[in-house]
Amino acid sequence: MNIFALFETRVREALEALIRSGTLPEGLDLSRVLVEPPRDPSHGDLATNAALVLAKEAKQNPKALGEALAAELRADPRIVEASVAGPGFINLRLAPEIFHEVIRAALRDGEAYGRARMPGGKVNIEYVSANPTGPMHVGHGRGAVFGDALANLLVAAGRDVTREYYINDAGAQVDVLARSAFLRYREALGETITIPEGLYPGDYLKPVGENLAQAHGRALLDKPEAEWLPLVRGFAIDAMMDTIRADLAAIGIRHDVFFSEATLQGGDGGNKVAALLEALREKGLVYEGRLPPPKGQLPEDWEDREQTLFRSSQFGDDVDRPLLKSDGSYTYFASDIAYHRDKWLRGASELIDVLGADHGGYVKRMQAAVQAVSDGEAKLDVKLCQLVRLLRAGEPVKMSKRAGEFVTLRDVIDEVGRDAIRFMMLYRKNDATLDFDLAKVVEQSKDNPVFYVQYGHARRFSVLRQAREAMPGEDLSAQSLLADADLSVLTDPGEIEMMRLIAQYPRVLESAAAAHEPHRIAFYLYETASSLHSFWNKGKDLPQLRIVNPTDRKSTRARLALVEALGGVLASGLAVLGVSAPDEMR
Repeated sequence: MNIFALFETRVREALEALIRSGTLPEGLDLSRVLVEPPRDPSHGDLATNAALVLAKEAKQNPKALGEALAAELRADPRIVEASVAGPGFINLRLAPEIFHEVIRAALRDGEAYGRARMPGGKVNIEYVSANPTGPMHVGHGRGAVFGDALANLLVAAGRDVTREYYINDAGAQVDVLARSAFLRYREALGETITIPEGLYPGDYLKPVGENLAQAHGRALLDKPEAEWLPLVRGFAIDAMMDTIRADLAAIGIRHDVFFSEATLQGGDGGNKVAALLEALREKGLVYEGRLPPPKGQLPEDWEDREQTLFRSSQFGDDVDRPLLKSDGSYTYFASDIAYHRDKWLRGASELIDVLGADHGGYVKRMQAAVQAVSDGEAKLDVKLCQLVRLLRAGEPVKMSKRAGEFVTLRDVIDEVGRDAIRFMMLYRKNDATLDFDLAKVVEQSKDNPVFYVQYGHARRFSVLRQAREAMPGEDLSAQSLLADADLSVLTDPGEIEMMRLIAQYPRVLESAAAAHEPHRIAFYLYETASSLHSFWNKGKDLPQLRIVNPTDRKSTRARLALVEALGGVLASGLAVLGVSAPDEMR
């Protein structure tokens, strides 16, 4: 039950009645009319912008239009007050029975409450996509958690989602990996090695070298690099991907598709980059030309030469982009276009890439490319994740000895656990730098959001256990409370606040999914848990407000119904974030 959608429909019906009566002209664009929570809850339960957004088009004073609309809405028995505020906002106060229906819907639907069926085709979310050259670091973890939570969020909103990992296994960096692993292979055979500048120094490659030695003995030592390099490269990539998959599993992340970059120019699908260039040529989007020099200091690899170019500026990019290097090989951009075209050909009409903040310059060109290859049928949203600063009690954390260059994600998982990482990675918008303090995220206090929200969910069960002890033999199941709890006794401001928050959940879920912003769920959960904790604390000082009161079974059953409904919302939101909803805190 989404009361915002319900009353948005009611407001539009009222506007249509005003049009029929001649109070408003015909042909108004009602799509801009919204119903939202008021900024100040004391002003009412809902607010609509209808008078503000329609006044100019209707050639009327917004306040006068608002008064006419408010008068029409007052005829609805579900609306007990409709008042015009400021320049034309209309605040609505609803009959209490509306919120009682919300509680019953939440009890009836359980964790399915608030789930929607948003329109749209298939969605492909590509996230993590760390180079397979070592274990994942904390920065990878942020993109991984964000992408996974966004996928969960879109599934909750009714979308068909594919979770994809792009394996960067075709660039020069995997040859560096192979040479690094070959050194560890020689070390496993008894040689003393030194790792030169430019190779990967981390100890994580020691097991790869040992496994190579077990598999091949000393046979690789007699081969030239041209023979052992592809063999070792494949072996090392497989080993690194096994490590990455294990790290992802430890944080609760799975992918439906692992797409190999190397297959773009070979494999069962043929040369997909060549097919892309042919398709672009057929559209007249490839030409031979020269690019102007980039502004500022020229990059060392810039060449003033005639090149094969894609007309990306035709689709909103700043300049056209090269598709071939001077040696005739494909540019990274050409491969990226071919990969995104492949996603579209597999049926995805909405593409989402979750990337590091250093990919900001990539956004316009790829959005242009997706528009070009799909004839505008697909759209691309690129979500950039800012850096993570890892701290312990306010002090920067030193690099991991095992990784050699950074702190591994697995080290952090082992120290603070999956739930703390996932929640805190989502408790800040993805494009803002995140300070992740290993000491703070395990505190049991209000200052630790993940603890505070999980404690709110655990309180749901604590209250139920307390009620069963105080009222033995009474049926306190959700079904029983749904059937006969008298919700009219819920009149305290704290109870009304909890009911309002439960009513907001479907709207929060839908708006977060539409905006691709899972942090909205984390913020909402903290506010909702806070309302439960605040009401619980009021009961300590005011016995008549205690949730469990054996001498007043009527209020006890009503409050248990409210807490059960609120707890279901907390469990649902935590599931979207991929965080557990414990029955008790230990």
